[in-house]
Amino acid sequence: MSKTQTDSDLVIVGCGIAGLSAAVSALQAGLSVTLLERAPEPDFGGNTRWTEAYCRMKNESEISDDFEEHFAANAGWNVDPNVLAAVSEPYENWPGYVKAHPFPDPEVIATFADRVPSTVAWLNTFGLRFEPQPIYLLTQNTTRIAAKGGGLALIERLMQEAKSLGATVLFEVTAIDLLRDDTDRIAGILAVEKDGGRRRIWARSVVLASGGYEGNQEMLTHYLGARARHIRPVARGGYYNKGEGIRMALAAGAAPAGEYGSYHAEPVDPRSRMAEAVVFIWPYGMLVNKHCQRFIDEASATVDAIYDNVTRSIADQPDGMSWVIFDSKVEEIPRWKTSIRSDQPAIEAPTLEALAHSLGLPPDALARTVANFNAACPPEDGEFTPFGIDGRATTGLTPPKSNWCRPIDKAPFRAYPIMSANCFTFGGLKVNNDAQVLDTDGRVIPGLYAAGETVGIYHQVYTGSTSVLRGAVFGRLAGQHAAMTMQARV
Repeated sequence: MSKTQTDSDLVIVGCGIAGLSAAVSALQAGLSVTLLERAPEPDFGGNTRWTEAYCRMKNESEISDDFEEHFAANAGWNVDPNVLAAVSEPYENWPGYVKAHPFPDPEVIATFADRVPSTVAWLNTFGLRFEPQPIYLLTQNTTRIAAKGGGLALIERLMQEAKSLGATVLFEVTAIDLLRDDTDRIAGILAVEKDGGRRRIWARSVVLASGGYEGNQEMLTHYLGARARHIRPVARGGYYNKGEGIRMALAAGAAPAGEYGSYHAEPVDPRSRMAEAVVFIWPYGMLVNKHCQRFIDEASATVDAIYDNVTRSIADQPDGMSWVIFDSKVEEIPRWKTSIRSDQPAIEAPTLEALAHSLGLPPDALARTVANFNAACPPEDGEFTPFGIDGRATTGLTPPKSNWCRPIDKAPFRAYPIMSANCFTFGGLKVNNDAQVLDTDGRVIPGLYAAGETVGIYHQVYTGSTSVLRGAVFGRLAGQHAAMTMQARV
C-alpha cells in the first residue's frame, strides 16, 4: 500500500468519551476522521453512557488536592528503587525499560493532571457543564464534581459535534487487527462488519479507544484467574469492551501497563438490572459470606477510600457472594438510603433466624457471628457520628472493624446481597505524554495512539473519579498530536 492511500487521516476505535474527544479534537484541527463502534447506535459509548461522570475536582478549573498524590501512592507493588531513581532524571535520559515500565510514570500523570482543567474548559465550549452533584457515598476523603447529565450527556453532545464536523461513523463494526503500510508504519484497521464481512480501513494514524476487557470472560480469566467467574460488568456498556484494542496493540509490540490482574470493583446488588446498582451501606453493618463468616474490615477508612479493595475481596468469597447485615438503627443515619442504588428492596425479618432463612444462610452460624461481633463492639455511649471517622472499633475480633461499630441487635433486621461488579479492567497500554503508544523498549510506535480504558495507569486502588477525565484528556491529546504530526509531515 502507498503511504498516501487512505480512507481517513485518522481512524478511531470506540465512541466513548475517549474516542469522541479524540475525534472532535482532530476534526477541529482539520483532519478527516472515521469512528468505529461495535455497538448498535442506541448503545454507543461503552461505559461512558452509563456513568454519572464524577470528576476528582474542586470545581471546573481545579483538580482535587490529592490527584497526583493518590496515583503516586498506588503506583504498583514493590516498585524497583532503580526505576524510581531513573524517573527523577529528565525523561530523555530514562532507560528504555523505565519508559516501558507498567507503572504510571510521573511524567504522564503530571500531564494528565495539568490538562484536566483545559480539557473541561474545552468541553464547556459545547455547552457541557460540571458541578457538584448528589453522590451515593455518605463519606468521602476527596472532592468531586460531576458532568451535568452524566456520561450520556458527554457522548451525545460530542457525537453530535463529530457528525457536524464531518466524521464518518460506522456502527456495529468491530476492529480486530492493525494494518501496516509498506514502511511498516501503523496505517489502519482491519474490521468485521455487521454481516460478518471484513473491511480494511486505511488511515494515516490510529487511536485505540475501545475500552478494557471486562466484557471478555476469556481475557478476564487469563489475567484475573479463577475469581473472574464471579464478576460481571457493572453496566451494559462493559459487555462491548472485549479487549481487541489491547490485544492487537500487544501483538504489534506495544508495552503493557497498569495492573492486568486487577479491576475497578463496585459492590452491587446482583438482583438488580440497573446500571451501577451499588450498595454502600456496609460500613454501618457487617459483611458475611455464605458460611456467615466475616472476611474483611468493613470500615478501615471512609468508604470511597476502601470500597475497591473490599469489593474485590467479595469476588474471592465462596460463589463470589456476600451479604451486608444491619438493623433498624440505620434509620438514625441521615440520607442512608442514598447509599443504595438498587431498585430491589432490602430483605427484612423480625429476627436474625428468620433473616438467615430468607437469605438461605445457616441460622446458627449467622447468630454466632453477630453475637461475637456485638460482644466486641464498644459501649454505646454518646452521639453516633456516621459521617466522620469515629474510631469506634471492635476489640479482640478477627478481622477487626475499625469504625462505626454498634451492636446489630434492634429489630427488624435487614440485609442486601452484594457481588463484585467490574467497572473496568486496570490492564492496558503504555503511552507517553502525547498518548502515543510505546513499544516494550519505550519507543513510540509510529501512527498508534491510545486513550481511555485502553490506557493502563491504575494499580492497587483506583484513583476514584478519574476514569472519565482519563478518557477526555488522553483522547484530546491523541487527536491534537495526530493533527500536529500530520500537518508537520505535509
